[in-house]
Amino acid sequence: MTTTAAVRYETVIGIEVHAQLLTLSKMFCACPVPSLDSPPNSHVCPVCLGMPGVLPVINKHAVELTIMTGLAVNCDIPPEAKFDRKNYHYPDLMKGYQISQYDLPLCKDGRLEIEVDGQTKRVGITRVHLEEDTAKSMHVAAPTGESYSLIDVNRSGLPLMEIVSEPDIRSAEEARAYLQKLRQVLRYIGASRANMDEGNMRCEPNVSIRPLGSEPFGQKVELKNINSFKHAYDAIKYEVARQTQVIESGGRVAQETRGWREDLGQSVSQRSKEYANDYRYFPEPDLPTLTISREWVEEIRTRMPELADAKERRFQDQYGLSAYDAAVLAETRARADFFEASVALGGNDNPARAKSAANWINGEFARLLNADNADIEDSKVTPELLSELLDLLDAGTISGKTAKDVFEQVYRAGISPKRAVQESGLIQITSADEVSFAVEKVIQEHAKPVEDYRRGKEEAIKFLVGQVMRETKGRARPDIVIQVLKEKLNGSP
Repeated sequence: MTTTAAVRYETVIGIEVHAQLLTLSKMFCACPVPSLDSPPNSHVCPVCLGMPGVLPVINKHAVELTIMTGLAVNCDIPPEAKFDRKNYHYPDLMKGYQISQYDLPLCKDGRLEIEVDGQTKRVGITRVHLEEDTAKSMHVAAPTGESYSLIDVNRSGLPLMEIVSEPDIRSAEEARAYLQKLRQVLRYIGASRANMDEGNMRCEPNVSIRPLGSEPFGQKVELKNINSFKHAYDAIKYEVARQTQVIESGGRVAQETRGWREDLGQSVSQRSKEYANDYRYFPEPDLPTLTISREWVEEIRTRMPELADAKERRFQDQYGLSAYDAAVLAETRARADFFEASVALGGNDNPARAKSAANWINGEFARLLNADNADIEDSKVTPELLSELLDLLDAGTISGKTAKDVFEQVYRAGISPKRAVQESGLIQITSADEVSFAVEKVIQEHAKPVEDYRRGKEEAIKFLVGQVMRETKGRARPDIVIQVLKEKLNGSP
């Protein structure tokens, strides 16, 4: 759905993000967190099943991870927070209500900086609060044509953090950048796996449009439970075009919840939008008000890792890396840690070594990982093995071309570079006498480029160098090859 009238309107987007926290047990009971392979309804107990008479107990680690997230996105941490009952009736809500937070969340009034098209923008964070996840509904179509739903309670009660942005986002591009930056923060601090394809990070954009220059917001539409950056981008684009078309045709945008149908490439109406009073919030009577002391907040702050933005700036200052190299290395905490460990093994005060390590991690290593759809932390290559390879290069034991072959052996088998070099006979030829035999053979077999060079075509020597490197299987040092070639070519024919 497209329309040229869209340029007359401004898009306004706020996003609610739900992220499952990395705890060992559920939010209000001792059930262990299930894996993706856990059989349905195998991680349940009377508490997460919502049985009568059971009492919830707060997971302290979930509270700490939520506070840490709030600190990471520059939130204020109020001295008190409480849990509330949010009442609504769906089959995936075991108790008929959800324990959430309403007027006293754990974190509020934060911000997150994003970059789009080289421009930095600040997006406000309204609040970060903690709640419990619902059960999972699975809709099944029977061979008879009938359909029914199954409920897996494994997910019910998992600690779920909700991060609510201000309506500061103005395009699908900014929304995607915001989601990607938030995922990076959550992974850096270890709060969540934040894998949208696994469902442990989900987003709900609230989208509206208004005439350019107008201050009042338009009627917003919530796009529910989107589980990929691409779907979020496509859904927002579609919804902006749909709302524009509704207004341009004289209609009014209804406030509602819509789902995104990727197979159809369009959003579909699900239900009219509820308001806060529809949920009949009231304080959870079975849980006490939480007192958040300054000492506790500061203790949590001491556990915070250096975040990506700060790490990126430090990589440029400390190691002399380009902005691009620093940004790629700092993209994930695992990659940044791998880089620094590799550099430390060769001496932190060596900028040439840092640049070389960055080139290998961002280049050949990244290529192999991308081809295997793998992450650096899962690779057989360790910082020690990469450092050993760089030592071989620095010592002139192997050439740059040979190093790529050696590195792939290290990547595939996890063997040391020294062993790969020895077993494959890839030690670089550094003696002019050893190179001389290959040079003479190439000169004899390639009369035309030899004659071209002797007639003044300097470029012809490049072909001959390539042939010598091929003859020596890349083991000869290029500078020695050029030296020997020139000596023989400039002598008597």
